[in-house]
Amino acid sequence: MGMTQVTTLECTLCGVEYDPNQIIYTCPEHEGVKGILEVTYDYDAIDDAFDGDLGGPISSQWKYEAFLPVAADADVVTLNEGGTDLFDAPNLSDALGVETLVKDDGRNPTGCFKDRASAIAVTKAKHAGRDIITCASTGNAAASLSGYAARGGMDCRIFVPGDAPTGKLAQPLVYGADVLAVNGSYDEAYDLSVEVTEKYGWYNRNAAINPFQVEGKRTVGHELADQSIARGHVPDWVVFSMGDGCTIAGAWKGFKEFYDLGYVDDHPQMLGVQADGASAIHDAFHDHDDIDDIAETLADSIAVGRPRNTLKACRALEQSGGTSVLVSDDEILAAEKLLGSTEGIYSEPAGAAPIAGVQTALDRGIIEQDETVVVVSTGFGLKDTKSAEKATGGVDRIDPDIAEVEGLYGTAEEAAADD
Repeated sequence: MGMTQVTTLECTLCGVEYDPNQIIYTCPEHEGVKGILEVTYDYDAIDDAFDGDLGGPISSQWKYEAFLPVAADADVVTLNEGGTDLFDAPNLSDALGVETLVKDDGRNPTGCFKDRASAIAVTKAKHAGRDIITCASTGNAAASLSGYAARGGMDCRIFVPGDAPTGKLAQPLVYGADVLAVNGSYDEAYDLSVEVTEKYGWYNRNAAINPFQVEGKRTVGHELADQSIARGHVPDWVVFSMGDGCTIAGAWKGFKEFYDLGYVDDHPQMLGVQADGASAIHDAFHDHDDIDDIAETLADSIAVGRPRNTLKACRALEQSGGTSVLVSDDEILAAEKLLGSTEGIYSEPAGAAPIAGVQTALDRGIIEQDETVVVVSTGFGLKDTKSAEKATGGVDRIDPDIAEVEGLYGTAEEAAADD
């Protein structure tokens, strides 16, 4: 049975349409993978089918199954992804000087936002009769896909750059995946995964080219809109870090769908944050002439030199009335510590980059102090402990002697007097 709510796959460059029930990644009318496809829907059919309790609890992203491009008879592969909390963050708000909430997607089953897309990928691959699934990744997508492939009983073969954090590579190995560390950059690993897909016929989860992966990611937009209904107001800004551009594009698409359907009466502006060493989407959005394919940042999840979804990301920024900013690696590390020390939320660098972006946007007058901001943390901090050590300076090592403690904090009497 097909996907009755999906109407077509449309090329973002030339508008040519393709049957959504076939496996096709990009429009063949364009060189390489430039012909990115957009999934289009029959929203009347979705509105008729959607019976979720708006403003009510969100147990998982499958509350929005009517919106998802999955056949009615598909065997859904899920680990209860999505449904992540939107936290008030009073301490962080005081530190930043603007009302800030945190949506912590590091609490997804494998510890990252990408689980929203991986559930769709494995479900669609199984429905298509494929036994092997693959992707290229800086680490998070690899771990996520491997976990869901294990859940779905599929073989998983992933390509990562040679310098991917070891913590992120341990996960897919535990999940039983073949991990192929490519002696090169993420972009080279990506190109190899595309070539392998063409030669071997494996199902490719790469979110930048698989049109259905953005659709899973857009559930975060649905959830944010739903949570806005529960809170009684829509935030002025929603802030994401940007790598390939898929995440912010999906989030905007999801929120805009709820706005267009009249479920919410307003929408936020989107703020995209990139590291200044991997700034291709920012440069394209601001019409810079010096765009290159360099990706040099410790925030490995957004270390993408040649983003494949630049068009969709820029469209999200423009349609929402938003913009993008750049932050340094030092600012990202400081933001990681700030988020943890104020709210007890441990994020990897790419997940903390939005905090640094808010600080930059406030300094530049992009965000006003009387506005409300939602930052989305996309990955759990234990995935990259080396960066956390850089952010904090590490532990204080002492001898097993009370004098060592007194040297740090004073005597007990002095400490009591200070209190």
